[in-house]
Amino acid sequence: MRAMVMTQPGSGSVIAVDLERPVPAPHQLLVKVLACGVCRTDLHVVDGDLRHPKIPIIPGHEIVGRVEQLGADVDSFALGDRVGIPWLGSSCGHCEFCRADRENLCREARYTGYQIDGGYAEYAVADARFCFSLPASYDDQHAAPLLCAGLIGYRAYRMAGDGRRMGIFGFGAAAHIIAQVAAAQGREVYAFVKPGDVEAEQFARRLGVTWAGSSADAAPVPLDSALIFAPVGSLVPVALSRTVPGGIVVCAGIHMSDIPSFPYRLLWEERTIRSVANLTRADAREFLDLAARVPIRTHVRPYPLGQANQALADLREGRLTGAAVLV
Repeated sequence: MRAMVMTQPGSGSVIAVDLERPVPAPHQLLVKVLACGVCRTDLHVVDGDLRHPKIPIIPGHEIVGRVEQLGADVDSFALGDRVGIPWLGSSCGHCEFCRADRENLCREARYTGYQIDGGYAEYAVADARFCFSLPASYDDQHAAPLLCAGLIGYRAYRMAGDGRRMGIFGFGAAAHIIAQVAAAQGREVYAFVKPGDVEAEQFARRLGVTWAGSSADAAPVPLDSALIFAPVGSLVPVALSRTVPGGIVVCAGIHMSDIPSFPYRLLWEERTIRSVANLTRADAREFLDLAARVPIRTHVRPYPLGQANQALADLREGRLTGAAVLV
């Protein structure tokens, strides 16, 4: 099979190689990859922000594929089924976190495209217990971003509480999905984009947000909550300064630059800062069911598999609205 592989930690790029097609273990599926989203976490892997990846590693954890072969112990899927493979690839099942339905914090968890070869390839294997059926209303390309941008965005969204006025900082793949969920559920969404990024402002407005503007601008109203998708630590005190007493700020990225010091008065009045770590299978089941009902319009830019480096570069340089998808 053809695959795009990172062979040097922190190299910032992948190279095309020919590999033997993988064989599924008893609990695994072999899937023919139909589409794989290009996520900011992939950037953190190839750029070296996330340390100690498996080397060599095939990135990619927003995988849509068809089941080509079943492991001997798999009875939850059939040949030809379309499945989604997300970031969480396995967990131990017996630690205190797994037993408490918090497998996203399992110390033995392993992740697709980081410790497990992912979807920048023509085929991939995955633990069937961590794969999901996908809503039939989405084609392969438009389903791919649901599997991380959607799942992590949804976990962050649920952590933000029930407040009506929600700010979103960084309007990329995750934000454009969860903004639609929030609007569908009757919330006001205020989108804060990188200063000068007029295209992102216009994109947010087209998706029906209440207001869109620069992150340097004052919020038009006090916010009940704020989701930070941009990996920029300096946005944390900015978001705190714009929330009401009791407001919640959720840091939704797996990697973020350092948060600068800020006056205690920004945190006082029972404001809360939370972080999102990975996802659980319960998150996936709940969100994919919701995605079938809203419905969400994912905006994608397709790239051939061999142009993975171009997709990564476009994401790195902020040249995308919506999500990049390898096909």
